[in-house]
Amino acid sequence: MGVQVTFDYTAWVAIYPMFASLTETQVVDGALPIAELYCRNDGCGPVTKAAIQTNLLNLMVAHICQLMYGVNGQSPSPLVGRMSSATEGSVSVSTEFPTTPTNAWYMQTPFGAMFWTASAPYRTMRYIPGPRRIMNPWINQ
Repeated sequence: MGVQVTFDYTAWVAIYPMFASLTETQVVDGALPIAELYCRNDGCGPVTKAAIQTNLLNLMVAHICQLMYGVNGQSPSPLVGRMSSATEGSVSVSTEFPTTPTNAWYMQTPFGAMFWTASAPYRTMRYIPGPRRIMNPWINQ
């Protein structure tokens, strides 16, 4: 059973001052619901400690805010995916987004990369064995 935390806009802006130009409405009504699609915050997720859940949720909100609104008042980048090559003379940039994107979307911002790394223990399969079955109980006596 997981833990559910309450998002604190004031604390979040103190941790991520590069988003101070965003309004509370933009963050709470715009980015937070999208962040909760990626970072489950309903009490049924795999994270059981409130501090870890808060950190993961804050990182995901920062990731979404950078993608949607940009950083420090600058517009967000129109590029999607990983920058695969760049030239300087006559400026050329190309990006790639793998056909099987596992972490490519997260790696577009430092906050997404930190979220991806920090959430690794919670993305593993948990095996719960069933009861031991004895097909012929007379053989094991």
